[in-house]
Amino acid sequence: MSSVYIHIPFCASRCLYCDFYSTTTKSDIQESYLNALKVELRQRISELGGEMPNTIYIGGGTPSQFKGHLLLSLFDDLSKNFDISACREITIEVNPDDINPEYINTLAATPVNRISMGVQSFCDAELNFLGRRHDSAGAINAFNLLRNAGYKNISIDLIFSLPGQTTDIWNANLQQAINLNPEHISAYNLSYEAGTRITGMLEAGVITECDEERSFAMYNSLIDILASGGYEQYEISNFAKSGLRSYHNSGYWSGVHYLGIGAAAHSYDGNVRRANINDITEYIKKTETGEIAYTEEEMTCAQRYNEIVYTSLRTMDGINLSTIERLFGTKYLYYCTREADRYIKSGDIIHNADRLILTRKGVFVSDAICRNLFYVE
Repeated sequence: MSSVYIHIPFCASRCLYCDFYSTTTKSDIQESYLNALKVELRQRISELGGEMPNTIYIGGGTPSQFKGHLLLSLFDDLSKNFDISACREITIEVNPDDINPEYINTLAATPVNRISMGVQSFCDAELNFLGRRHDSAGAINAFNLLRNAGYKNISIDLIFSLPGQTTDIWNANLQQAINLNPEHISAYNLSYEAGTRITGMLEAGVITECDEERSFAMYNSLIDILASGGYEQYEISNFAKSGLRSYHNSGYWSGVHYLGIGAAAHSYDGNVRRANINDITEYIKKTETGEIAYTEEEMTCAQRYNEIVYTSLRTMDGINLSTIERLFGTKYLYYCTREADRYIKSGDIIHNADRLILTRKGVFVSDAICRNLFYVE
């Protein structure tokens, strides 16, 4: 089983918090970019080892900013390279402001069966602060347009721990999300990444970071309110109705091999990581001339172990100790259980049968826990 990720880096504007590679370059470069995507796919499809992808994910950037006829051409090319009908899940990310009858007609002509919509908040003041193009009413209308068009697997993204955000505002966001009844909700604790405008505002003292106590309260609300709405938490930031987890994202956390196509996309075949260059002009130039447009790193045993620790601990299934022993031997198993012992005693991890699973308390210090469980060569 494998997956394909395709990066569409075009955005109408750049959000305050975003550190994903994107460009607000005018649309005249989109066709050249599409051609480069097609070339790269043909060049690198062998990295899937002959496997047909189980999932395809088109992310960004803002894929809904990709011109409709180019999106159709992309799927036409994908269907020439493998049997798309065999894919269990085909997702595209969209911005609410791009959803209209014309765009929905374009989507209907593609095999997309899952929509991921970046809502982020249902509070207009928060949306304005974040630099989003839509307002709350626009997000609700976009969702309803997609639902009425027959899409039965819609995910929405939310962000919490915003500067000045109260638990009441956050709880209202959650309740509005539940009222829409999407199949999936991803909710992320705001992070201040280097180089983003929001980090610059924080460093300049223009805004104040949400304190840890309030962030933890919001995370508890997230789990409790979504549980009351029928959502199962299956990963730190992801919640789904029964049977509607994201297969693509679950693949990342369970070690499925994936091929990333496009500027700044990443790939992993179980042993080698590849990272495409994050410059759209250089990406197009190198790909069209047949040059390698990525760097690669062969993973050591310790790095592969660390990868499994990090991805597994994010999920509600936790780290499978039998898997650690099977893949890496008793040396790594002993190291993992020894380092985890302090967190079991502190209540940050529970040792349940053959698994190490984060508690709610542990989730909030998960990065630190992972670092201490990592094996340093």
